[in-house]
Amino acid sequence: MPQSTTIEERISKSYAGLSDKLQLAADYVAENPIDVATRSLRSVASTSGVSPATFSRLARALGYSDYEQLREDGRAAMGRKMESFSERAHALRSSSQPPEGRIYLHRQAAACIANIEFLDRDISNDQLEAAVDALHNARSVLLVGSLGSSGFVDYFSYLTHWFSGNWTVAGRNGTTLAATMAQLGTDDAVIALSKAPYARRTISALKAAKEKGVTTVVITDNHGSPALEFADHAFVVPTESPQFFSSYAATLVLIETIVTMLLTKSGPEAEDMIRAAEDQIRSLGETWTG
Repeated sequence: MPQSTTIEERISKSYAGLSDKLQLAADYVAENPIDVATRSLRSVASTSGVSPATFSRLARALGYSDYEQLREDGRAAMGRKMESFSERAHALRSSSQPPEGRIYLHRQAAACIANIEFLDRDISNDQLEAAVDALHNARSVLLVGSLGSSGFVDYFSYLTHWFSGNWTVAGRNGTTLAATMAQLGTDDAVIALSKAPYARRTISALKAAKEKGVTTVVITDNHGSPALEFADHAFVVPTESPQFFSSYAATLVLIETIVTMLLTKSGPEAEDMIRAAEDQIRSLGETWTG
C-alpha cells in the first residue's frame, strides 16, 4: 500500500479491509487524535475499551512498524494543528534564511496538490451522489460558515444563484441566524463549512438543524471535527499547508464539483435562469466591454 501523508489518510485508504476490531481501533484513533498523540498505549486502551494488542495490529495494518511510530506521527501532526496562526506566522518570519519566492510557491502548490489528490481518492461516487441528491431535493438550502469559511460559503451561494433561487447564506441581509433557523423544516437542508479553529456559531447551527430534523451536509477538515456529530452527509477535506493558515484549495474543488452536479440535475430551466442572468448583466452594463 502506498504510504499516505497522515494517519487519517491511511485509515481512509485501509478502512474497508480492516476487521471489525481493527475498525473500532481505527475509529478511536481518527476521532481522538489528541489522546493518541499525548497518552500512553495502556491509557488509550483503557479509555477506548480496545486492547493494546489490537492497536498494535492496527498500526502494522496502516503501514507503521509499530504503535509507537503511529503515535509519533500523530504527535508531529498534532503539534502543527495545535499551533495558533500567530505561532505559525512567527515561525515563517523567523527563518534565518528565508527561501526565494519560487520556493514558497512550490511548497504551497505541492501541499494543495496533495490535498486535492487525497480528496479525489477518498470521496466515493455514492457519497457525492447522496449529498447532492439531498441538496437538489431540498425545499431550501441554508449555507453556514464563519471565520475563514465565510467567504467560501458566499462563493458557494454565488455559484448556485445562477440557476437556483432557494439557496441562502445564514446571517445575511440583516437577518439573524436564529431567525433563519426558525424557518427551517424537515424539507430543508443546511450545508456547513467548518475548519479549525471551529466556529461555535457553525456548530450551534448544525446542532439546531439536527434537532429540527433538517438534512445536514458538513464539509470539514478532520475526523475529530465537532461538526461531524451533527452530519447526515459528511466530507472530510484536508487543509494541510506550509503557511500559517489552512488551505481551502481542495475544499473549492469539492464546492465546484457539487455545484456542477446540481446543475446537471436541474433540467432545462437552469439554462434559462443562467441565460436570463447574463442578459440582465449585459443590460445593466456590469461587465467590461472595452
